[in-house]
Amino acid sequence: MKKQISLSLFNTICLFVFTILLFSCDTLRKNPAPVAQPRRTNTTANRRPVSTPARKPANNRPAAPKEKPAYTNSSPSGNYRKEIPQVVEVARTYSGTPYRSGGNDKNGIDCSGLICSVYSEVGIKVPRISWQQSEFGTEVASIQEIRPGDWVFFVPEAGKEGYVSHAGIVTDVRNQQEIFFIHASTSRGVREDNLFSTYFKGRFVKAMRPF
Repeated sequence: MKKQISLSLFNTICLFVFTILLFSCDTLRKNPAPVAQPRRTNTTANRRPVSTPARKPANNRPAAPKEKPAYTNSSPSGNYRKEIPQVVEVARTYSGTPYRSGGNDKNGIDCSGLICSVYSEVGIKVPRISWQQSEFGTEVASIQEIRPGDWVFFVPEAGKEGYVSHAGIVTDVRNQQEIFFIHASTSRGVREDNLFSTYFKGRFVKAMRPF
């Protein structure tokens, strides 16, 4: 009798243990043990972020053409001949001013600066550079037609063609051999000379009537 009870108890225990083991195996299948992940090293932690510069939006519109300086916008509203006495008067106030390359006032002035400054005082805007001045206005057809207020231009060497290197304003026409102009001489400053003097006659190239 005791043997039967012991056997029954043993079977019960075995069944209990088997049930526990079966339950444990099923649980392990549903929840597998976590796999250890390799540790990552952050190699960019100390790097400075690289910023990409913003691009300017493309402008597909064509660029506006550059306009030439409108020198004639401030030209005399009336007859230019009436302005000539004032032009000559203002120019003569510069007499004795020392020559200075690039100068624009009575402390020092060059030939093209004299023309530009005189007309500026009269209220007329004209080009500043001598070669631009030599193309401004209308060319006087002949030397016999030169009159006060005209601009005269010269080249560096007598009897030779070359670039315009000197300019002046005609102040007085006495006769066909006495045409005086005021200019900024490199050696003597602002003064009046005769177009028909030995030095200037051979270097004269043309005269322009600005207005």
